[in-house]
Amino acid sequence: MLQEKLLLIPGPSPVHPRIIHSLSLPTVSHVSPVMVRELKEALANLKEIVFCVQGEAFIVAGAGTLAMEMALLNTVAREERFLVLSQGYFGRRMADIGESFGIGHDVLQSPWGEAVLPKELEAQLEKTTYAAVVSTHVDTATGACAPVKEYADILKSTDSLFIIDGVCATGGIEERMTDWGADVILTAAQKCFGTPPGLAILVCSDKALEKRRRMPSIPAYYSDLLRWLPIMKDPSKYFSTPCVNEIRAFLEATKIMLEEGMPQRFLRHRKTARALRAGLSSLGFRPFTQEPFLADTLSVMLYPPGIHDGTFRSILAEKGVIVAGGLGDVAGRVFRMGHMGNLSYSQVEFAIAAVEETLAALDYPFEAKVGVRAVREGLSDDPA
Repeated sequence: MLQEKLLLIPGPSPVHPRIIHSLSLPTVSHVSPVMVRELKEALANLKEIVFCVQGEAFIVAGAGTLAMEMALLNTVAREERFLVLSQGYFGRRMADIGESFGIGHDVLQSPWGEAVLPKELEAQLEKTTYAAVVSTHVDTATGACAPVKEYADILKSTDSLFIIDGVCATGGIEERMTDWGADVILTAAQKCFGTPPGLAILVCSDKALEKRRRMPSIPAYYSDLLRWLPIMKDPSKYFSTPCVNEIRAFLEATKIMLEEGMPQRFLRHRKTARALRAGLSSLGFRPFTQEPFLADTLSVMLYPPGIHDGTFRSILAEKGVIVAGGLGDVAGRVFRMGHMGNLSYSQVEFAIAAVEETLAALDYPFEAKVGVRAVREGLSDDPA
């Protein structure tokens, strides 16, 4: 048998045994009482996870990119304009989606490793009116976490809808949809939920859905929320066959999250992030992301001098840990380590021990066990 590896890429994240068991259950009819009950429960749990009091949740076969497309096409008409607050790679993707459908847009792009500042959003809104403003919460290329609550506070005084791309944040970093006044939170199953890839996930406010109802048509069929809304309200109805087993696994993931408690889950992610970065920093790595924008779900780390990216990641994989390389201009200079979902403290310690073994194999000088000690200290401290 192949040796199991600890998957610490920016997603998919490690899958809990309870979720794996749910995937192995026999497939049931997509309109059976079992599926009706389980999809309804998953939708209700999803709204609880993002603190949505008023609105509707959608779980559709697809991926995060489909969720991005659905969010945009159902809220912005072709004759309107939207604004992208881009922290890196995936802000550009939302702009690309707009271009594909001929929807006008502007992009506020922060330097990589930083985020668009609230004052920059305010200045842009003084110049142009937008149907929607879209922000990536955590960009998986740069590790930057955007101040989405501050964006939301600014947008409350406008008519613009606020769309949060929470693919690398939802369920690991706080998103209070109703309290903040966010109109769409989009995400995917394979990141902080810890479920295998396969689901596009959205939660929409009543305001966002009313906007869709006012639009005579949109350039989509499968992506039209109004075609999915009757199924989300009554899963015994049919529009397109859902991925039954994946939904059952997602339901189990939401149960695990709510059993842990969302405040405790956010705290664990924060603690894990700080401990991992402390361990890596003690070994000579340093964060690429600027301090104010460090994310609790992902770290992008610069290599110390003399460490070759491909060689490091290859040996680390042999030691049992998979991390991702850098994207764009930082390729070869950094590696990206995801630390989200149901990652345990023992797995965190194992990961840093594997990094130490890798550095030893590369004859890189460091104090033995310094990284592991830093992780243990970080995990024992209160990160609040």
